[in-house]
Amino acid sequence: MSAAVTPRHARHTAGLMSSIYLPRTADALAFAMSTYGIPLLVLATTGSAALTGAAFALEWIPRLAAFGWAGSIVDRCGAAVVFHLASLGRALVLAGGAVLLYLYPSGAMASVTVMVLAAATGVLTEFSYIATETAGAAAGRRAGPQAHRVQAVLLGIDQTATLAGPALAGVLLLTGPPSMLAVVTVLSLLAALLALRTPPSPVAPARAPKGRPGAGLVTGWRTIRALPALGWLVAGLTLSNLSIGLLQAAGPVIVVQHFGQSTTAVGLVWSAAAAATLVAVTICRFALDRLGLWPVGVACSVIASLACLAAALAPDYLSYLVMVAVLMAADGGLAVVLRTLRSRLIPPEAFGSTLSATILILLLPFPVAGVLTALTPPDALGHVITACAALQTLGLFCAFARLHTDPALRA
Repeated sequence: MSAAVTPRHARHTAGLMSSIYLPRTADALAFAMSTYGIPLLVLATTGSAALTGAAFALEWIPRLAAFGWAGSIVDRCGAAVVFHLASLGRALVLAGGAVLLYLYPSGAMASVTVMVLAAATGVLTEFSYIATETAGAAAGRRAGPQAHRVQAVLLGIDQTATLAGPALAGVLLLTGPPSMLAVVTVLSLLAALLALRTPPSPVAPARAPKGRPGAGLVTGWRTIRALPALGWLVAGLTLSNLSIGLLQAAGPVIVVQHFGQSTTAVGLVWSAAAAATLVAVTICRFALDRLGLWPVGVACSVIASLACLAAALAPDYLSYLVMVAVLMAADGGLAVVLRTLRSRLIPPEAFGSTLSATILILLLPFPVAGVLTALTPPDALGHVITACAALQTLGLFCAFARLHTDPALRA
């Protein structure tokens, strides 16, 4: 019997590799390189710190605005179609930008080109991200009891891309902006081609009314409210993200001014955090097999809360780096729990809309963290992080206490 099961499992894994994992890898690398590389590209092209900050805003503001559209369109047209078209569109935009920067390496045309690249790639990347998440959730549903393994692999792909993408973009930029854009173009084209192998996802009925752009977010919000397990977990993670966002926003101030380190040391903190998250995701994959969602979620919540409190009280740079890495590793475990629960509970025909609403809610604390950092004197940042750590602990405790008897999390 085992001999019959093994080939079937091998075929299933090979199918996931070609239809889900490889397309996700190409898109995640293009995502990371464009997200972190284009602000570097702006700085290298214009020499203006102000335009670099504006480019970062132009990447993220359209992304947030596109959530309602992206979720609705994925639900209506299918993940594979949207993934293919968004990746292809990004490749065309990047190729055009590479040609223009080759012809006009500096001056007004170069400045306009890089700013347009920031806005256009931000929107197209958001569409491809929602599409790949929807395709990954569909793969998780098909995997049945092994859904958490699929989600762990997908999260590992994202973390690896986050670890490698910015460094690769920085190295390629040394050879010139067109070279960096050419590589991201190739990755986007590869993602578009591999998307043709992605299985179609369930779509909304053609007769359903199209509604307004924000209708998808309304649908997603109603779905979250109708699923208590998902709603409580999202609420707890939203409060947790306030602490994480504050550590991200205040990181340069803490590392450079408080600990007296260089700006390179700031990047080292998040590289260590990405590496720790990869390890944690692998461990959680096996822990979920044996323990289930609720015990793993509780363990990650306790570790995350204690690590955040310890980071606020860290006496030196090394201990701060270790505590932030532990915090992000625990957050990675919570992300696997959220992704698995999401793929099990959300109706397939409303997944894109609900995913958009979920991500928007989880991102809301980050601008709040930026405002807190701007308004808080550097010497008082530790106290604010401590308060946020207490709020994080309370939020995660309430969420998992409420979910203790929920069959969706204990199944």
